[in-house]
Amino acid sequence: MESWGDTQRIEVPEQVSGRADKVLAQLVSGVSRTRIQQSFDAGRVWRDGQKIAKRERVGPRDLIEVQLIKSFESTLEPVELPLNILFEDEHLLFVDKEPGMVVHPGVGTGSETLVHALLHYCEESFGQVGSVGRPGIVHRLDKETSGVMVVAKTQEAYLGLVQQFSERSLRKSYLALVTGKLKMPSGDYSLPIGRHPVHRHKMTILPSGKDAVTEWEVLDRITHEFSLVQCRILTGRTHQIRVHFGDSGYPLAGDTTYGYKPAKFPGLHPPRVMLHALSLGIRHPLTGDSLEVEAPFPEDFSNFIFEVAEAGRRQAES
Repeated sequence: MESWGDTQRIEVPEQVSGRADKVLAQLVSGVSRTRIQQSFDAGRVWRDGQKIAKRERVGPRDLIEVQLIKSFESTLEPVELPLNILFEDEHLLFVDKEPGMVVHPGVGTGSETLVHALLHYCEESFGQVGSVGRPGIVHRLDKETSGVMVVAKTQEAYLGLVQQFSERSLRKSYLALVTGKLKMPSGDYSLPIGRHPVHRHKMTILPSGKDAVTEWEVLDRITHEFSLVQCRILTGRTHQIRVHFGDSGYPLAGDTTYGYKPAKFPGLHPPRVMLHALSLGIRHPLTGDSLEVEAPFPEDFSNFIFEVAEAGRRQAES
């Protein structure tokens, strides 16, 4: 027998409009389009109290209510794993994700993801926040990327954070160690990004891709071929920073997927893709207060920068 979840209430943000099913798929993070379609087919989507069809157009400030099917239960089990909590209250928490940790379960990920750890750390109701399989998750970092993430602990916080990500009203800053001889002290990339048509595990620059904007500034030229760069992303595309710098000829250290060539740097061994989510600024979804949380510089990052600097010094003396 079908069962349905609680009614979610979502106000369509400014500058968002289109077919109701596509807009909902955009605003309800982590939920498949199939589940969205099931809600429409069952008559469980309303606008201002009136049922609407998936092809109807919705726009800014429309109040959409939706119930999602719960025909299956999550089989995730809590796992006790170390978590570095940067900030927490009853509605949300900021965590400093370790490099090597996967954010949510997928094919072949095992049971040591951030979601498994959060299920152990948070109260039992946390498992019902957001979508089945990835409770509380409103954004993610790549496995090898370290740094700050925000997680919703309540459904109210989840919906508020999803809206902020949709509106692009957050402030996201990253540190990247890039290779190559950057000619300018700062700049930006704005080429659109989409799924690679052949290598489906990769993203690439595509004219038909989604808009992507990365602003950057050189903080330190470690050597003539390694620079520590601070990036601000105005969009949140998969692998965005890695794709933009790789396409421009300045791949991140350790990022063999997007152009890093280990043979060019003999004796240097990046422990991972050298990318760190430094800070995240949001508006608290319940109180409206401004929150800016920063993750400390990771040890493996600073150790490799020291290794690069030492190699550069030895080369200059030889």
